Amino acid sequence: MPQPVESTIKVTSEDPKKKKEEEDKNKEENSDPSSSKPAADGKGTGKDKEGDEAEELSEEDLQLKTSLEMLVERLKEPNTDLYAPSLETLRTLIRTSTSSMTSVPKPLKFLRPHYRDLQALFNSWQPSEVKSNFADVLSVLAMTYSDTEPRGTLRYRLISAELRSTHGSKDSPLEDPGYWGHEYVRHLAAELGDEFALREQAEEEPEADAEEVVGTLDDLRDLATKCAIFLLAHNAEPDAVDLLEEMEIVETIVPLVDENTYARVCQYMIRCVDFLPPPDDIAFLRTAHSIYVAHNKFPEALLLAIRLADPELVRQDFNAPGNPSMKKQLAFLIARAQIPLQWLQTPVTEGEELPDISEEISEDLLECLSNTRLSGAFRAFGKEVGVEEAKSLEDVYKSHLENTRSSTTIDSARGNLAGTFVNAFVNAGFGNDKLMVEAEEGNSWIYKNKEHGMMSASASLGLSMLWDTDIGLSHVDKYTLSPEEHIKAGAILATGLLNVGVRTESDAALSLLVEYLDNKALSLKTNAIMGIGLAYAGSHREDISALFLPIVADESVSIEVAGLAALALGFIFVGSENGEIASTILQTLMEKVEREDKDLEEKWSRFLALGLALLYLGKQDASDATIETLKAIEHPVSKMAQILVEACSFAGTGNVLKVQEMVHHCDEHIDGKKKEEKEDEAKEDSSAEDKDEGKDKDESKEKKDDSFHAFAVIGVALISMGEEIGAEMSLRQFNHLMQYGDPIIRKSVPLAIGLVSASNPQLPILDTLSRYSHDNDLAVALNAIFAMGLVGAGTNNARLAQMLRQLAGYYYKEPDCLFMVRIAQGLVHMGKGTIGINPFFGDKLVMHKPAVAGILAVLTAFTDAKAFILDKYHWMLYFLTPAMYPRFLITLDEDLETKPVTVRVGQALDVVGQAGKPRTISGWQTHETPVRIATGDRAEMASEEYVPYGNVLEGFVIVHKNEQWEDNKMDV
Repeated sequence: MPQPVESTIKVTSEDPKKKKEEEDKNKEENSDPSSSKPAADGKGTGKDKEGDEAEELSEEDLQLKTSLEMLVERLKEPNTDLYAPSLETLRTLIRTSTSSMTSVPKPLKFLRPHYRDLQALFNSWQPSEVKSNFADVLSVLAMTYSDTEPRGTLRYRLISAELRSTHGSKDSPLEDPGYWGHEYVRHLAAELGDEFALREQAEEEPEADAEEVVGTLDDLRDLATKCAIFLLAHNAEPDAVDLLEEMEIVETIVPLVDENTYARVCQYMIRCVDFLPPPDDIAFLRTAHSIYVAHNKFPEALLLAIRLADPELVRQDFNAPGNPSMKKQLAFLIARAQIPLQWLQTPVTEGEELPDISEEISEDLLECLSNTRLSGAFRAFGKEVGVEEAKSLEDVYKSHLENTRSSTTIDSARGNLAGTFVNAFVNAGFGNDKLMVEAEEGNSWIYKNKEHGMMSASASLGLSMLWDTDIGLSHVDKYTLSPEEHIKAGAILATGLLNVGVRTESDAALSLLVEYLDNKALSLKTNAIMGIGLAYAGSHREDISALFLPIVADESVSIEVAGLAALALGFIFVGSENGEIASTILQTLMEKVEREDKDLEEKWSRFLALGLALLYLGKQDASDATIETLKAIEHPVSKMAQILVEACSFAGTGNVLKVQEMVHHCDEHIDGKKKEEKEDEAKEDSSAEDKDEGKDKDESKEKKDDSFHAFAVIGVALISMGEEIGAEMSLRQFNHLMQYGDPIIRKSVPLAIGLVSASNPQLPILDTLSRYSHDNDLAVALNAIFAMGLVGAGTNNARLAQMLRQLAGYYYKEPDCLFMVRIAQGLVHMGKGTIGINPFFGDKLVMHKPAVAGILAVLTAFTDAKAFILDKYHWMLYFLTPAMYPRFLITLDEDLETKPVTVRVGQALDVVGQAGKPRTISGWQTHETPVRIATGDRAEMASEEYVPYGNVLEGFVIVHKNEQWEDNKMDV
C-alpha cells in the first residue's frame, strides 16, 4: 500500500523580492561543493541559517538530506547507467517518507531547492522510459511550486504518460496516480479542473496567447477517471463526483462504483441537483438512476424516473424486478405519484389505440396502482391512532377559549358556510361527519345555507367520503336528483372530489359527469368540468382532452367556462408538455385579443394562463417556445401568462437565476415608476378631457401591473420550495418585498410563504404570518390568515391553533377575516391531524405534480379573494383536494395484510457526505406501525427482524421476515 503524502504543499512568501533573493542564494549555496552549509528551505528568518539548521536537523534528517543531494548529483553525471537506480531510490524515499499531518514531507522539503536544476536536467535528456520515471518524480516535486508554477504537477504527469506510451511499459505501477498517495491525487484533481476550464476557454477564444499544450482533452479525461477510481476506493466519493463533473464526463462514474460506494455517490449526486443549472441537473439524475439500476435498487431508481417524468424509464423500472412483492411496492409508489397508468404499457405505433391495461398488468398490481386500498387503510389508521370519531365544529373552534367581547350570530349564512368547509376538511376521508353524512332526515346542513352556500355544502360530501368510491357515490347520488340547481351542482363536484387520486375500472366520475358538460345551466356545466378535472388529475387521458378542447376553443362560451376548462385540462395533463392543448389555449388568448374582447380583462383570464402553465410544470426549458409565443400577444394577460409558465416550468428546482428574474418583475413597483407617472400627471395643465384620458391610461397600466406582480411573488416561492436553502433565502426576500412592495405585492407575500412551507409549521414562519395577520391592509391580513392554515395543514399544531383562536376574537367584527380564520382552523385540523398537503414525498425527493397544481389553483383564486373566495366561488377551496394525502406509515406483509413492526420516528438529518454510517434521524421515538409521519420526519426500522421492500418508510411499505436475523438470534 503506497504511503500518501499527508498534507497540502504550498510555499509562500510575503515579500516576492525577498523570496527571489533567498532562492538565488540557495542556488549559489547548493552549487558550491565546498560548502558544508545545508541548503535553505525557503523559510529564511534572517539569522545564521547554517547554525540554526544544523541544530534543527536530527542526525536521521541530515542523513536523508545528504542521500537526496547525492542522488541529485548522480543524475547530473554523464554515466547514464546510474540514472535508473538513482531515480528508483529517489522514488522510494519520497513514497516511504512519513511526517506529521501539518508539515511538508521531508524529501520534498529537501529536494525543493534542486527543482529548477532538475527541470533543466530533464529537458536535456532524450526520450526514454527512464525519462518518464524522471517526469513522475518532477510531477510530485511540482506540488511544492504550485504557487509560482501552476499546473506543473499535471504537466509532468501528462509528459510522463506520453513517454511511457512510446518508450515504457503500460503495466508500470506509476501508471496509477494513487501510487503517490492521496494528497497527490487531490492536487492532480484540482489542477485537472483548472486545465480543462482553460482548454475550453482557449477553444472559445483561439486568438488568445496559447500556452504550451501537453496532452489532449481525452488524455485529461482518462487521467481524471484514474483519479476518480482512487478517490472512490478511499472514501472520497464527493471529490470523485466533482472531478468528473468538472471534466463533463459524470456519466462515466456508473461502472466505477461498487456495492460499497454506490449509495454514497448517489446520495451526493441527488443533493447536488438542486445547485446545478440545466442540463447538468438532469444529467446527474439520469446518472444516479443508472447506478441504482445497475445495483438492482428498484424503488430508488423508480423514484428518480418519476422525478425525471420519463415514461420509458418508469416502464423499464416497473417491469425490471421479478419478485411480485417488489412489483407491488413499486405499484404503491406509482399510485402515490399519480402518474398516468398508460406509461406502464408497451407503446404502440401512431394511430393505434392502447390495449386495455388489464391485458398487460395483473389484477393485484392494478389494485395497488389504482389506490383502491387507500380509503380502508386510512380509516383503519384513524381507528388505530384514536381519531375515528367525527369532530364537531365546536371541537375545532373551542369558542370558550376565545376572547370575544360580544357574541356573534351562530346561524349566520357566512358562519354556516365556514362551518361547511371546516367540517369537510376536519373529517375528510373518514366518512362519518355529523353535519352531512350522518345528518338526520329533514335536518340536513345543506338547507342552513343560501344558494351558492348550498353548492359548497353538498360538495363537502365528496371531501367527507374522500377516496371511498363505493359507499361515497351512493351518498352523493341522492343529491344529484335534487330539483335545486345549486345542490345538484355541488353533488356533481362531490362526485369528482371523492374520486381524487383513485382510479376505478368503471370510470364512475367520467361516466356520471360527462352528460352535464353540455348543460345550459352555468353552475352545472362548470362543476362538471372541474369535477372531471379533479378526479383525473395527472392521468393524461386523451379521451377527456377531446371533450374539453372544443369548450376552450368555443368563441360562444363565456371566459369563465373557457378558463375553468383550461384549468381542468391543466390538472389532467399536468407536466405533460401537451402541444395540442397548449396551442389551443394560446389560440384562444390571441383570438380574444384580436377581437378586442373585454373578456381577457376579467378575473377569469388568470385561470386560462394557469391551465397553460400547468402543462409545463417541472419541464424547465421545454416551455421556451410557448413563452416566445406569449410575448407576441399585446395584452396585459400576456406578461402574467409568461411569468406563470416560467415559474411552473422551474417549479421545485431552486434555480437561482429564475428566482432573480421573478424578483426583477417585482422591482418595477420598488423603483418608483408609478410615482413618477403620477408626478408627471400632476404637472400637466391640460383640459379635463385629456385628464380623463390620462386617468384611463393609468388605470389600464395599473391593471397591467396587478395582473402579473402577484404571480411573480408566488413564482419565487414555487421555484425555491423544493430546496431547503433556497426556501430559507426566499423568506428573506419576502420580508423585503413586504416592506417595500406595493399593495398587490404585499398581499401576495403571505400566499407565497404558505406555498414554501405547506404543512410545515416552523416557528419563525408562524410568527411572521401572525404579524402579517394583524396588518392594516385587510387584504394582506386575509391572505396571511389563509397562509397560516396552509402552513399548519393537517398538523394539529397547538401554538397555531391558539393564534387562530386569538384572531377569531380580534376579528369578531370583520366577517370576511373571521370567515377566513374558521377556514384556517379547519385546515390546521385537516383529517384530524392525519392528512397533509406538502407536495413532496419520497424523503422530499419527488414533487407530486397534481398537488402543486391544486395548491396553485387555490392561491390563484386568493390573488383576488374578494372576486372569488369571498364571492360565490368559495367552492374553489376544494381545489386543495389533489394535494391532500395521509401522512402515515403502514407496513404490510407480502399478502398485503397489515403487519405491525417496530420503527423509530424522528427528525430527518442530512448525512450526505459524512464519514462512516451516521444516524439519519435525531430525537427519535420508537413506535409500532401504523404511525404518523409529519413533514420533516423520517422513519427507520428499529431492528433487522423485518426487511422493507421500499427504500423510504412512508405510505404503504411491504416488509418480509429476515431469515438471517432469526439465525443470528439463535447463535447469540
